[in-house]
Amino acid sequence: MLSKLHIENYVLIENLDLQFESGFSVITGETGAGKSVLMGAIALILGQRADLRVIKEGASRCVVEAEFNQMHELADFFSLKGMEFDPESCIVRRELYDNGKSRAFVNDSPVALSLLRDLALKLVDVHSQHESLLLDNSLFQLELLDNLAQSHEQLTDYRLVYESYRQAVQELKALEESIQKDIDGQDFLLFQLEQLRSAAFKSGEQEQLEQELSVLEHAEEIKAALSKIENLLSDEEQGICSLLKSAGQESASLLSLWPKITEAHERMHSAFVDLNDLQRDVARWCNDVEYNPQLREQVQDRLSLLYELLQKFKANKLDELLDRQVDLEKRIAFIEHGQELLDAARQKRDDALQAALQKAGLLSGKRKAQCKEIENHLSAQLRQLGMPHGLFKIDIEAKAPDELGMDKVTFLFSANKNIAPQAIGQIASGGEISRLMLSLKALVASKGNYSCLLFDEIDAGVSGEIAHKMADLMKEIAHKRQVICITHLPQIAARGQQHYKVFKTEEGEQALSKAIRLSEEERVREIALMLSGANLSQAAINNARHLIYGE
Repeated sequence: MLSKLHIENYVLIENLDLQFESGFSVITGETGAGKSVLMGAIALILGQRADLRVIKEGASRCVVEAEFNQMHELADFFSLKGMEFDPESCIVRRELYDNGKSRAFVNDSPVALSLLRDLALKLVDVHSQHESLLLDNSLFQLELLDNLAQSHEQLTDYRLVYESYRQAVQELKALEESIQKDIDGQDFLLFQLEQLRSAAFKSGEQEQLEQELSVLEHAEEIKAALSKIENLLSDEEQGICSLLKSAGQESASLLSLWPKITEAHERMHSAFVDLNDLQRDVARWCNDVEYNPQLREQVQDRLSLLYELLQKFKANKLDELLDRQVDLEKRIAFIEHGQELLDAARQKRDDALQAALQKAGLLSGKRKAQCKEIENHLSAQLRQLGMPHGLFKIDIEAKAPDELGMDKVTFLFSANKNIAPQAIGQIASGGEISRLMLSLKALVASKGNYSCLLFDEIDAGVSGEIAHKMADLMKEIAHKRQVICITHLPQIAARGQQHYKVFKTEEGEQALSKAIRLSEEERVREIALMLSGANLSQAAINNARHLIYGE
């Protein structure tokens, strides 16, 4: 249940602290006093998206904090989310900053807004004025039915397999589009592939050709340089080899006279052998290098073809071109085996659909199995709320599966004898919708784990004896659940066990909304004012006491 509420710098609320108790609490106040502001602040801690305009003018930060207790039923939820659990207390806080930042906390640990919303669904069931307008909405009715039928487990199971089906449908569509696109351009793909295959380039060939062309283009220059090198090495009189040979002969003559020369002699001999081999290599290279205009033309033609293909395929080097060839081969194979791929994708989709339909059938069965009990309970409840001929029906029609199943749900209602039930939006008045909503919420509360129900003017459109009956029902709900009701009706306010008043004050140049818990005497006076308006009379006070105490 909600035990404490702290609001700071929210719209017209500067600083507000309220403490709530179990049972039935009512909140009253004149129109414009700030009751809707209070509801908006509570919506923030329940995970509603933030609007920076709610930060009080002149403030840099807005804070809303709520403490809930008696949390024993939420141990599994906290464990699943990996959060510390205290069964006696849970503090939820939202902070908004004027720089656009927003933060959420549970027990002082930062959490994502989505987690806050998930937690709120287990803490509080809120009825807003907007919710009554949604009662004729098919999706809202379906959500209510799932709450009443307690079919969330079946819905979760269904959604998992439906998501697999949805993905299979998307994959098939993408595959069909891809294959069709390739089929449309198949001739061009084959033409491109034939160009690359006929060129028959191999990895590394570009570097080899470019190097070979460079040699052919500078053949005479290379040959002349090699010839000069060979001459420097091999000249019989001044060649390096000849001179080194002579030096070796001189060193050999010293070996017996001066042994210290031995190492130098060996090095000269080794150098002579190496240089002699080098001279033969240079001579061979010189003979190999010849200007060959025919070969040069062939290499140039091969490179021209390569450069042309690189430009055509928007590639920078040969390896990219070869990768493109592999890709084209795969795409052609993809087209050739497209039917097999399509058949497999269609089978996957059909299998996923069958699995989804099977789970949808279980979900639909769970919903339908509870309909009669719900119809009977609500029809009986409506009779207690002043509609002796009230009749409530749930119509479920099959439709194509979507993320919520394959049921189209319509709530049907009739308030009059011998009038067939019709869609709520076509037949129900405002007061009848209020009674329907309260009856539905009472049934949800009896089946769900909510510790707190918050009603924002669920009594719209009713008065007199009907208001008394609605107040009795809310008080009955409050025996098992905390009920907090914002109301304009004295009949309902009088049934509250705790009474809070929202009012507006002027402090300097600013208007502020405040709220207090009323004492018994203040409560009598407030309800008397609700009965009589601004002109408070003793008769109104007596009527208020009668409403509260039955005196």
